[in-house]
Amino acid sequence: MNMQEIRAIAKTYGIKTGKLTKMKLVQAIQLEEGNFDCFATACSGECDQTNCSWRKDCFAAAKKMVA
Repeated sequence: MNMQEIRAIAKTYGIKTGKLTKMKLVQAIQLEEGNFDCFATACSGECDQTNCSWRKDCFAAAKKMVA
């Protein structure tokens, strides 16, 4: 998902996007959704949050963080 799409989702939750990174912005959205703010923390490639809408992007971001 690109930043424009993420910012649009954030605005629906009343989150001010400002200069937040993708990771911080998605984590803020996760909290508003009532989930863990764990985006990009699945460094081992494992996650038990199978219904998370950020799952695919999360794994990709976590992989970049390790590299």
